[in-house]
Amino acid sequence: MSTPLPDPPVNPTTTPAMSSTSPRKVLIGLIGAGIQKSLSPALHEEEARHHGMRLHYQLIDLDRSASSAEQLPMLLSAARIMGYAGCNVTYPCKQAVIPCLDRLSEEAQAMGAVNTVVVQDGQLVGHNTDGSGWAWGFTRALPGADLRRVVLLGAGGAGAAIAHAVLRLGAQHLSIVDAQPERAAQLAADVNALYGARAEAAEIRSAMAQATGLIHATPTGMDKLPGLPLDVALLRPAMWVSEVVYFPLDTALVQAARALGCRVSDGGGMAVGQAVGAFELFTGEAPDAARMDAHFRRLVSAR
Repeated sequence: MSTPLPDPPVNPTTTPAMSSTSPRKVLIGLIGAGIQKSLSPALHEEEARHHGMRLHYQLIDLDRSASSAEQLPMLLSAARIMGYAGCNVTYPCKQAVIPCLDRLSEEAQAMGAVNTVVVQDGQLVGHNTDGSGWAWGFTRALPGADLRRVVLLGAGGAGAAIAHAVLRLGAQHLSIVDAQPERAAQLAADVNALYGARAEAAEIRSAMAQATGLIHATPTGMDKLPGLPLDVALLRPAMWVSEVVYFPLDTALVQAARALGCRVSDGGGMAVGQAVGAFELFTGEAPDAARMDAHFRRLVSAR
């Protein structure tokens, strides 16, 4: 029997360690309904490449599997078992996901909605980057916007986050309109408890008559839910309009507002802003917001 030769000595100056040559791998996803056209996978994966990471962003579409928000506990448990760094959650899961989580950030707790779930030390931790994301896009697109009397159309997950954000930006009065008046009233009560009596549940026509600006935070206008969320006659040229729907960017509301001469913030600003916050939560790396925004606009123009 031959005697095996000893391994050659390793020269640490010429032989790189696996940890320095193997890119970090990150697995994340998005849970929601009708999300096949989401740009989030491309946005996160490309930004990760700039940081030397291999990131895979999986779409978990409830519509594709004939599932509903009731499957959230199972889906999040599977994500934890499979080693996900976390998941974004979108319509219709931003509020339904909360009972599935181990704890919430202060932001998510205050807003009563979650759009980012991070797996941290084996626990599911809920965060909300929608409010800060909306504010990032809004202030870039509409600097100096008149915040004296703001109408918020939609009191769901995105609307709840934006209500907090716009009051933090200094809105003097916020009229909240929703198809479920009790939901608008609850959101008004929640934000008033934190920021003082500046919000109220309202009816759309009376609220718009005095509005200096409109924030639209419902799914109406998406490719799968086309149309206008309100009567265009309620808009006035002096108003600004902030849209949250980003696919398409030129929703019927954006087109109508621009045609009237309104200053407009499209839904791309919030889409990028929330992704910037989520990317850092998932990876621990600070993304380049301007680079992500430029990439997002290229993706949209290529569609």
